[in-house]
Amino acid sequence: MADPSSYRPKPGQIPDSPGVYKFRDEHRRVIYVGKAKNLRQRLANYFQDLAGLHPRTRTMVTTAASVEWTVVSTEVEALQLEYSWIKEFDPRFNVKYRDDKSYPYLAVTLNEEFPRVQVMRGAKKKGVRYFGPYGHAWAIRETVDLMLRVFPVRTCSAGVFKNAERTGRPCLLGYIGKCSAPCVGRVTPEEHRDLADDFCDFMAGRTGTYIRRLEKDMMQAAEEMEYERAARLRDDAEALKRAMEKSAVVLADATDADLIAVAEDELEAAVQIFHVRGGRVRGQRGWVTDKVEAVDTAGLVEHALQQLYGEESGDSVPKEVLVPALPEDPEAVSQWLADRRGSQVSLRIPQRGDKKDLMVTVQRNAQQALGLHKTKRASDLTTRSRALEEIAEALGLDSAPLRVECFDISHLQGDDVVASMVVFEDGLARKSEYRRFQIKGFEGQDDVRSMHEVIGRRFKRYLQERERTGEWEETPAPTGPVPAPAAAPAPLTDAGEHVAGAGAAEVSGSAALREESREDDGRPKRFAYPPQLVVVDGGQPQVAAAKRALDELGIDDIAVCGLAKRLEEVWLPDDDDPVVLPRSSEGLYLLQRIRDEAHRFAIAYQRAKRAKRIRSSPLDDVPGLGETRKQALIKHFGSVKKLRQATIDEICEVPGIGRRTAESVAVAFAAAAPAAPAVNTATGEIIEEDDGGSRP
Repeated sequence: MADPSSYRPKPGQIPDSPGVYKFRDEHRRVIYVGKAKNLRQRLANYFQDLAGLHPRTRTMVTTAASVEWTVVSTEVEALQLEYSWIKEFDPRFNVKYRDDKSYPYLAVTLNEEFPRVQVMRGAKKKGVRYFGPYGHAWAIRETVDLMLRVFPVRTCSAGVFKNAERTGRPCLLGYIGKCSAPCVGRVTPEEHRDLADDFCDFMAGRTGTYIRRLEKDMMQAAEEMEYERAARLRDDAEALKRAMEKSAVVLADATDADLIAVAEDELEAAVQIFHVRGGRVRGQRGWVTDKVEAVDTAGLVEHALQQLYGEESGDSVPKEVLVPALPEDPEAVSQWLADRRGSQVSLRIPQRGDKKDLMVTVQRNAQQALGLHKTKRASDLTTRSRALEEIAEALGLDSAPLRVECFDISHLQGDDVVASMVVFEDGLARKSEYRRFQIKGFEGQDDVRSMHEVIGRRFKRYLQERERTGEWEETPAPTGPVPAPAAAPAPLTDAGEHVAGAGAAEVSGSAALREESREDDGRPKRFAYPPQLVVVDGGQPQVAAAKRALDELGIDDIAVCGLAKRLEEVWLPDDDDPVVLPRSSEGLYLLQRIRDEAHRFAIAYQRAKRAKRIRSSPLDDVPGLGETRKQALIKHFGSVKKLRQATIDEICEVPGIGRRTAESVAVAFAAAAPAAPAVNTATGEIIEEDDGGSRP
């Protein structure tokens, strides 16, 4: 615990202008980011008598070891810089809202030739019009199903669209009138875009025009005795009215506003947001946060505004934002919102009328969300704590293992051997810490040797981080044999688990070197934090290999165990008999979850590598043959199989392919001819090559 007076700057050193400040701990990690109109006055508040500080503030200043600041010219710039630093450094003492779900949006892909209506989650894309968010995806699909009667916009995927375009036959929605079938030319691209624009206008709240137009056409058709057309128009109007009824009318038709309410107690806070567009509640979302810093309602509102609009621009920021309390500097926040929208934004507290009544409803939702969260978390915390205590007791640990790392090896008959590392902190998965490894120290299938290599590489990086940051005065001498230099660590890969772990790119050796030589900047390091427990997927041999790798590096303060799949036995180093936990044990259940997550993550990576290898083609080895001519060859012959059977003269018939290139293609296929048919190892079936077109 540091004494704040040991790093307190002299009053004359701190400017009295607006700015943003950072507190760092002894390892130079940023632990808190704040902004101030007057840096001198604000920072002075942190260096008063500790007894007079809020307990959370006291914990922060005693954890910190230094403070630094950046001067800006305006309060708006300070707000922008604070938001950027919080996202960049992820400080442990700043309020961070936890969104417990990825809310679905109704999206219209106006950036495509034939716009598509679909459900989307995740980051917003340029050129796509979004409506929502909605609480449930099925609510979006029900609304879209009703509206497709009147606005038959394309909803199919690119693959379905291209298949219909190729065959000249539309999908089922085209036959039943819920798609205008642009894939077969029933409407022109311009006519289909007009339909998509009308769909967007209706969803944006301009509903009266379309319903009045349908009712007028219905009356005209009835007068002309076209009763079937009149009945169809009547049903269309009813469908639009039912779609409108799904969004409650709460305010005047021209109202575009977001209403934000906060429910809080001493430890946590819940935020609820209602999105009102065209006078109707079009979406709802909410967050929950731990109050790790001393913050009031106004501060919570400011943090919520930063998270809600920090990545938004244009119409995504409404004309009006209604809040329960104004931030400390409402003018600066209003200007920041206006800059993001591109026009004036009103930030205020509703005082009377319908908006205040709706704010009461939003507040009630926030209270219910906080109550539900506390109920769930109380149960969750109790269960996780009991599980960690049972693990500590079963393994003979001095305390509960708050950070657990689990390793698993995956391969297919000795090919594409990879490993995974997953991290659980306080019984919860911390996916940003997941890592993946390629086994390159040797060829073939050897799970024990692979486990030894992976554990050695992971903790060698940990020792390098500690030595680089000066946490050790000197590197301890290894107690075991030093690994041979030839078995150099293979490049490591980060986990791209967001969206979905299998797509992350490998970090090259030079990139790893840059990572190790980079100066301390407060960001979390890849392998800087040691676990209290290492779990390996396997039995006694794998556990012995992991323990041997740690011994060789001189690490003796990290516990190791293995979980064998067959009988779910827990193995410890140097023990001939396993530890058997009761089947009803929360500790065993947690170990199983950790092991299964490591297995899932390893399998996903191994399959991705195998798929990438399988997608390769002999055409890849033909010199001078680019992607365009590869596609031309496949398109001409229909599949790789037919191309392989073609003669050189037939290959020369493809536009852009000369005789020399055709001969190179034939030679490449001859060299890559399989010695025997491929067999599916799971079913025993012979795998016929796809005759419907393969990627070159």
